[in-house]
Amino acid sequence: MRAEEVEHGHLARPDTDPNPGVVMIHDVWGLSDHTRDLAGRLAAEGFAVLAVDLYRREGAVEIRDPGAWIRALPDRQVLDDVRAAAGFLRAGPSRGHRVGVTGFCMGGMYALLAACDGGDLAAAVPFYGMLCYRRELLCGKAGRDPLEAAPGLSCPLLAFFGADDPFIPQADVEALRRRLPARPPAELVVVPGAGHAFMNDTRPEAYRPQAARDAWARLAAFLAEHLAR
Repeated sequence: MRAEEVEHGHLARPDTDPNPGVVMIHDVWGLSDHTRDLAGRLAAEGFAVLAVDLYRREGAVEIRDPGAWIRALPDRQVLDDVRAAAGFLRAGPSRGHRVGVTGFCMGGMYALLAACDGGDLAAAVPFYGMLCYRRELLCGKAGRDPLEAAPGLSCPLLAFFGADDPFIPQADVEALRRRLPARPPAELVVVPGAGHAFMNDTRPEAYRPQAARDAWARLAAFLAEHLAR
């Protein structure tokens, strides 16, 4: 496997090109070693993974209030960054292959928004992305939230949520289920006994090893199915 820093972020890929592409969107804390590790693990499954750095314009970033940071982040800028990252993959390490998107926490929110943004992504796998801008954490954020955007879903979707996530009420998950179109296919997975960030093995209080292993296997299989040429 090879890994390098590129214009849009961190690129991890198998030793030989080309391969199906995945844009990975980090959580609110930025392009961390944890995100790079996830990108490397997914590259080991046979994908060219570009972990996009949404904060690369900002220089050194210190986030004291995650909610305020997300509220101030322009959605259009993020979605344009995701689109540009997908274009980078298509022009190079994923030439001739399809490209999908995944993301975690804030990145899960944007992965879902990207899948509903009228682009040409072939699959989306968001993890515990916030769904409603009217909730306390995001109240006042500008733009269309995922619940509003959901009817525009344009690619197969596999979305994971924790049953005990304090930031994403189950009522929002059910509202998303109702608003998604009949096609393309969409599956919402609610993980019992898991809360927010259950995939993050750097946070012992949140990490749920068995749930994370199961979700990872489903992520890899779903992407393999939908990104095949």
